[in-house]
Amino acid sequence: MTTSENPHTVEKSIVILGGGTAGWMAANLLQHHLAQHGFKISLVESPDIGIIGVGEGSTPQMKQFFNTLGISEQEWMSKCHATFKNGIKFQGWSSNIGFQDYFHPFASFPDKQTAGGFLVNCLLRRQGHDVDAHPDQYFLSAYLAKNGLSPKTQANFPVAINYAYHFDSAKLGNYLQYLATDKGVKHIQSKIQQVQTHPSGDIKCLVGDKGEEICADWFIDCSGFSSVLLQKTLGVEFVSFADNLFNDSAVAIPSTKTTPLPVQTVAQALSSGWSWEIPLTNRIGNGYVYSSRYINAEEAETELRQKLNILDADVPVRHLNMRIGRVAKHWYKNCLAVGLSQGFIEPLEATALHLVQETIESFISAFQSGGFTEKHQNEFNQRINHRFDGIRDYIVCHYKMNTRTDTAYWLDNAANQHISASLSHIIECWQRGADLTAEIERQNIAHYYPAVSWHCLLAGYGQFPVLGAKQPASHQVNQQEISHFIQQCAKGFIPHQQALKLE
Repeated sequence: MTTSENPHTVEKSIVILGGGTAGWMAANLLQHHLAQHGFKISLVESPDIGIIGVGEGSTPQMKQFFNTLGISEQEWMSKCHATFKNGIKFQGWSSNIGFQDYFHPFASFPDKQTAGGFLVNCLLRRQGHDVDAHPDQYFLSAYLAKNGLSPKTQANFPVAINYAYHFDSAKLGNYLQYLATDKGVKHIQSKIQQVQTHPSGDIKCLVGDKGEEICADWFIDCSGFSSVLLQKTLGVEFVSFADNLFNDSAVAIPSTKTTPLPVQTVAQALSSGWSWEIPLTNRIGNGYVYSSRYINAEEAETELRQKLNILDADVPVRHLNMRIGRVAKHWYKNCLAVGLSQGFIEPLEATALHLVQETIESFISAFQSGGFTEKHQNEFNQRINHRFDGIRDYIVCHYKMNTRTDTAYWLDNAANQHISASLSHIIECWQRGADLTAEIERQNIAHYYPAVSWHCLLAGYGQFPVLGAKQPASHQVNQQEISHFIQQCAKGFIPHQQALKLE
């Protein structure tokens, strides 16, 4: 809407400020769920702001996003250079012998046959018994990743697993824009110079550089770290996680793709952070997430280039700054913040789009059940804050429990006392050999990360007491049966190249 129109001629209108993956994901979901209720959805973005096209990973929740929109993998993946993701391989986060690497799987139905043995052995090993408690031996997706097998099966094979994707974030943003505008979302290109508010404090209109006014009943802030609407205009407080998570910067460099394409993300510990390796069909996305307190941008770029053996100055490099934390209220007055404008937890577990999707879907549910009013705003904000904090604690645990001693960065992370009471209880429970699953249930946090994920992290680091005299285990897990079951299941899964129709 503009000033040439009466702002009240459309009773239900939503304007999204900012495009990119978050903005266009919001546009698609809002159009899908709310257009039928009479809402007109518009997205405003500046033609001068481009999308950062780094390789990005997702969680399995993203599959549900496309299912909701009725979009098949065949339709979107090739357009976004996407590949399949079985999980994340962590390299070098621990110095414990035999636990320098581990694979973090996505919990799936077949794991019900094997994860129980893993949890039993974790408990026994924490109680001093000499048993195999490395997570890689117990999960089908770890076996698939190691052997280059995709999470896709042959026709009529009766086993299925959870999986995620890797993709080019710029290509995905463009594709989501196409989907949204094709379904009726209005795309407005305007460089916003001013935000007008009502006497109540609610946002009234966005004013462009040509004087145009874009008015609506509700606004979605997808303006990135600048958070033009929620933080700058409405003054919502930002809660920093800088004391919990040290990393605040990143540098990204592409490299030539490998064949066959890996079917996992690799997160490798470096001197002052970690590097990502994300396989796309046209290239490998690489980056170094680090703390500027321990290394500067030039040094970080040099370290990443040396790791990749890419010394050519002509290879494009992107330097990024990150503001780690969240807002105190994600939905305030008539504005919802989504994506970087609401907060960001560093990209270690690929939760950025997970939080975008969770925020939009939870908002739509609360908005609808509240009769398209602010009735459930407080409950919504509490729910999203708890999810941010729950994910933060899991990420913090990666750093707090590391056993590296080679740099001040890793030593300071291990010594960091700025952790939540929730995480403190989890670590204490693990270290005294108690029932970690029961502790997670007591805290009611399994819907952020299930108990098996916490076990994979802590066991994957080899966070066990030093073994004394060998003690007979009270319950022996049949390792051969588990290995046989996993190998039999894996026979139905097809190679990654074949699943992507690249061979």
